[in-house]
Amino acid sequence: MWFNGDRRLRIAVPAISKKHSRYEVEQTGEIRPHERLVRELAEKKIEVFRSEDAKRILQADGPTTARVLRYLARKRRVERIERGKYMFIPEYAGTDLRWTVDSRQVVSHLMDDCYMGFCSAMSYWGMTDQIPYTVFVVSTKMKRGFDFGYMRYQFVKLSEKKFFGGVERKCENGTFRISSREKTIVDGLMHPEYCGMMTEVSKMMWNAHEDVNWEDVLNMAKRVGIDVVLKRLGYLLSVLEIEEGMAKKIRGMIKRYPYQRLDKLGCHVGHTYSKEYGLMINYREGELLDWMKY
Repeated sequence: MWFNGDRRLRIAVPAISKKHSRYEVEQTGEIRPHERLVRELAEKKIEVFRSEDAKRILQADGPTTARVLRYLARKRRVERIERGKYMFIPEYAGTDLRWTVDSRQVVSHLMDDCYMGFCSAMSYWGMTDQIPYTVFVVSTKMKRGFDFGYMRYQFVKLSEKKFFGGVERKCENGTFRISSREKTIVDGLMHPEYCGMMTEVSKMMWNAHEDVNWEDVLNMAKRVGIDVVLKRLGYLLSVLEIEEGMAKKIRGMIKRYPYQRLDKLGCHVGHTYSKEYGLMINYREGELLDWMKY
């Protein structure tokens, strides 16, 4: 509609403050850069984006894009996740300072080649009843962890040989990668410190034993090329009394000496030995499967 005789057109776009619910734009359709970015993100329901995405939408250079993002951050319309990555805060969030997005959407923008793993994957697949407040991101590159929202994002580096087994899953506004059930077990046997120690790994194996392809688990355990992973797999299958035929097969594949610790974070006193699997069982009697009582 026309008003005040200055031949300008009023259209509604997402507001960047409570004070202004709409913006006046020139009849040519030109709007200010921050308004253009907000409108594009809102219309396409983009929740997490990179600075390169903002640069493309604005068709602007790096310094201009950075100024727009700083302005929107002050107005609480975007929040910096880490360098070059941002969360868009929709208008309906209002003044809610606790607004955040699903961590799975954050992970999909952090690195080009990574997957969620360890405790995060255990929780996703229903292998644990623990509620993790750390998101474990697995990749072949070192990266410093950071806090965002309610979560801690921790990165675990694996070699190219061990980096496999990620599967693509859907989330609300896209896809993300997460370790398969089988690779989650193998990663836990390899690094129990990121899964709540070996007690949680044993619980994970028990909870998922009917949903897992154990031949795939064995093949993945062999593929990582770490003898203690096979030893731990065989021992836990034996004490859990699942896939006993596979446990017997593993006994014929491993070198029993030297003895290696079942859990490198377990106790160092009062341990026993498993001659069948070449392991130092550094857990007190009954402690490893104590969770079965509940």
